[in-house]
Amino acid sequence: MDKIVYTKDIPVKYDVDVFVAGGGPAGVAAAVAASRLGASVYIAESFTAFGGAAVTMLVPAFMKFGDGENFLAAGIGSEIYEAIREKSYPSFKKYCPNSIPVETLKIIYDDMVTQSGALFSFNTNVIDVITGDGQINSVICASKGSIFAVKARIYIDCTGDGDLAFYAGAEYRFGNENGEVMASTLCGIWAGIDWSAVTGSDKRMLEKAFEDGIFTNEDRHLPGMWRIADGIGGSNAGHVYNVDGCDADSLTEGIIKGRKQLTEYRTYYRDYLSGYENAELVYSASQIGIRETRRIIGDYVLCLDDFIARAVFDDEIGRYCYSVDIHSAVNTKEGFELFSKEHSGYRYSQGESYGIPYRTLTPKGFSNLLVAGRCISADRHMQSSVRVMPGCYITGQAAGAAAALCAADGSDVHNADVRKIQSALLEIGAYLPNFKP
Repeated sequence: MDKIVYTKDIPVKYDVDVFVAGGGPAGVAAAVAASRLGASVYIAESFTAFGGAAVTMLVPAFMKFGDGENFLAAGIGSEIYEAIREKSYPSFKKYCPNSIPVETLKIIYDDMVTQSGALFSFNTNVIDVITGDGQINSVICASKGSIFAVKARIYIDCTGDGDLAFYAGAEYRFGNENGEVMASTLCGIWAGIDWSAVTGSDKRMLEKAFEDGIFTNEDRHLPGMWRIADGIGGSNAGHVYNVDGCDADSLTEGIIKGRKQLTEYRTYYRDYLSGYENAELVYSASQIGIRETRRIIGDYVLCLDDFIARAVFDDEIGRYCYSVDIHSAVNTKEGFELFSKEHSGYRYSQGESYGIPYRTLTPKGFSNLLVAGRCISADRHMQSSVRVMPGCYITGQAAGAAAALCAADGSDVHNADVRKIQSALLEIGAYLPNFKP
């Protein structure tokens, strides 16, 4: 491949206390928390709305906010939960906030970030990072109409893929030991559903449909259709395999396959399942849903043993409870059986949860970098649990609080006063039952 050398003088458009890469649930929580604690904040978001998987990938459900006894995503997560309950349109209210009213959520995020005082721009990507002496000196962003730099005291990677940390040269793991990642899914919004006639599991007729040759791929994993509003559903249906969420060519191939696959699910739902006879796909997501890419290695790697032990940590910044949910990387019977075994075997009873230590947010080798959301320091089992949106609220607000405090006193993120961070999180409303001020 030919190479060229390209140089250009670019402006430093923002000089802030805290830079946040990515405006998904982790990024929103991080930015709002940091801003409320007095830090100046700028967020770069690559799409045209905050919300990440919920609004660009149309993932139809949040997953668990709590363990049945305690609201674990407390703080900014509970603010969002209550705002959805209050502001959702009438036909959505009976199904929300467990299901996601996309347009309502966009406005909630817009208002929350704007009112916090954080600066932001959409259509903006981090494309490079300048480092030196074990710290990040600036990030390079590309937006519609300009390329510019941002300087900050603390940087937070909330990209999901760990892009900022990767560009900086942080250590990471990608997928399983063979570099394979969980299958992706292209979600969609459907209309014309008669919820009163829908009974049983969405996958109850899959074997018959396989026999009839409806599907190109005989994929037995079907989370199904979520009830979003009267007559409206959100599909989490079908896997697209071998999609590298960090590679544009792979993403392009994956979303084309996903769109074709949704036409097969249209046939399946309309012809095989009651209540869906008149269902129509109104809109497929503008981005394929990515479950797994990079996991940035930090001072501690949260692991399956911690899930089993219901672990408690001195530097705990939150607790969570979602089951292990590793979708198979391969479309085989053995892959589906392993998923089913782990998904049913590693789950909690009411009131149980595991701790998330602050050290999972601090990548090795950098004094002013934090991570939050899907790319925190965890093994595959724990990443598959904490990656969902309420988990992202928990790690995001913790990273934001830590960033604000470290920016204020000049602390290295690895040597930060964790008790001070925990106290700040309590003021935000976080659930920290094991921290005694």
